[in-house]
Formats: sequence, C-alpha cells, structure tokens
Amino acid sequence: MRTTGSSPRRAGAALLGRGTHFPPASQIRNKVPKLASAAEYFFKMGAEGKRFRPTVLLLMASALKFPISESTEEGVFSMLASTLRTRQQNIAEITEMIHVASLLHDDVLDDADTRRGVTSLNCIMGNKLSVLAGDFLLSRACVALAALGNTEVVSLMATAVEHLVTGETMQISTSREQRRSMEYYLQKTYYKTASLISNTILAGHTADVSLLAYEYGRNLGLAFQLIDDVLDFTGTSASLGKGSLSDIRHGIITAPMLYAMEEFPQLHDVVDQGFDNPANVELALDYLQKSRGIERTKELAQEHVNLAVKAIEALPDSDDEDVLISRRALIDITQRVITRIK
Repeated sequence: MRTTGSSPRRAGAALLGRGTHFPPASQIRNKVPKLASAAEYFFKMGAEGKRFRPTVLLLMASALKFPISESTEEGVFSMLASTLRTRQQNIAEITEMIHVASLLHDDVLDDADTRRGVTSLNCIMGNKLSVLAGDFLLSRACVALAALGNTEVVSLMATAVEHLVTGETMQISTSREQRRSMEYYLQKTYYKTASLISNTILAGHTADVSLLAYEYGRNLGLAFQLIDDVLDFTGTSASLGKGSLSDIRHGIITAPMLYAMEEFPQLHDVVDQGFDNPANVELALDYLQKSRGIERTKELAQEHVNLAVKAIEALPDSDDEDVLISRRALIDITQRVITRIK
C-alpha cells in the first residue's frame, strides 16, 4: 500500500469536521421532553467518548473509495459523491446512537455512578428512565436505518445489536469454567466491543475487501478493549472516567487477571469466592502485581493491532490521495489505541 506525505493524524478530525454533531438533534427529538433530555444526556456532556467508532467508520469509507468511471459527467459524479457521503455519515450517526444506548444499559446493569468523569444518567434520573432512554435511542437508530433503504446495512447493524446483547448476557451469566477461559473472554469482548466496529464498515464492497475491513474492525476493537482492561488496573479514576478497579469490583474477570491465574493457580480459589470481600480484591491485586498479566495483555493487544495494520496494508492499491491519507490515518489510530492512557 502506498502512503503519502500528507498528515494522517488530522484525517479523522477533518472527516468528522465536514459533518454534523453525533447525532443531530433531529434524530433524538421526542414529544416527551424528559425522555429526549435523557437520551441526549451523554451526547451533550461528551461522556460517550471521543467519537471513536464514527471516526473509524468514516475513515474506512474513504479508505475503500474506488474511482468512478472517468466517463461520468462532473455533475453526476458530484451528486454520487454527495449521496455516498451522506449515507456514510448517517451510518456513523446510527452507530453512535447504538453505542450510547449500550452505555446507558451497561451503567444500569453495573450500577455505575460515573461515565468518563460525568455522573451516570441512572444516578441522576433513575434506572427506569435510563433504560427507557437507551431503548429510545435504539428505536431512533432503527428508524434512521430504515430510512437508508439498504437491507444489507440493516442486516449488519441488527447483527451488531444482537452481539451487544449476547456479549452482555455472556458477561452476567458465566460459569466457573467460563470465568477462567481466555477464549470465552475474547469471544465476549468481540460481541460487546468489536462487533459494532467491524460490522458497520462492511456494506457495499467485494467479499475480499469486506473481509479485510472486517478484520481491521475486529482486531482494532479487541485491542481497544484489552487496553481498557489494562487501564482499569493502572489508570486513575479521573483519566478513565470510572472508578479504578471497576471490573474486578463487579466480579468481571478480564485478560490481566486471566493471565495472572495461569501463573498462580491458587488465584482460582480467590476468583471463585468472588470480590464482595475487599480482602479478596487486595489478594487478587497482589497476585496480579507479581505476575506478567499486565504485560501479556499489552502484548496480546499489540498482536491484534498488528493484524489490523496488516488488513489495511492488504487493501487494493490506489493512487487516490484521499484514500491513502485515510488508510494511513487508520493505521495511526491503531497506535493511538495501544498508547492511550484513558
């Protein structure tokens, strides 16, 4: 894959800058002001994150752009480009609505007090309205999907939502053996985190190109979550926007602890007892500190980043400068995922 001298680091911001806020207010208006206010809460506060998913989606859409026939009249070309751009942005907005809906539901399930440093909606308005706000966002996403009139996109997004529910169910209903299984953990992580990224960048391409886009999204999503798992142990509450040790305090066993269990089998008994007792939390952390759990999780994240980069480098050659900038930016994002501190 050829690269260019232009700056890929600004490509994501530039792409988003050409569009609107995520999502536009028209997408989440409702006749019940309290429900609309609840649904807009995280978007207004910025607690849903850094628009990571829509940034990746729009960059991938540009990275997979193939030239329209030179015989196409200039006016028709402009109209086609504008239509495609609008559809890509609509899908990005829909993706963000689905993502935020999942955050609202997650915070209720986890009884969370904060989300990225902002008081969680369930703490402010209660669990019932928070769940309803998440349901409302999902319903608006469905309406927006239907308006696209593309059955392939609808099918892919429906699959991503199904995976979100499946991943959450896997997390709250694990057996003792499953809690000790790295394979089970990675499958759950794909459903909860990576599927929404990988499935929203597939539509409208050949099988080979779609597979590469899927592999990029899948591996980027897994790497992102693995680093999240590391930061839950090493980050601070202020930088993470949630209490440090949030996962383990909720009894969720992630990659660093799974690796520590491999090195120290006696940790299995501590995990089986659960972490309602603060002494068990401290004991588990002691074992983790003695182990290579954090380092091995970072190494696994790097492996997935390498696979994501390999997928981008395997895309068909292009001489289009915008395509090359976007592909370089997608590679740059993988490195930011690995090195981020929040």
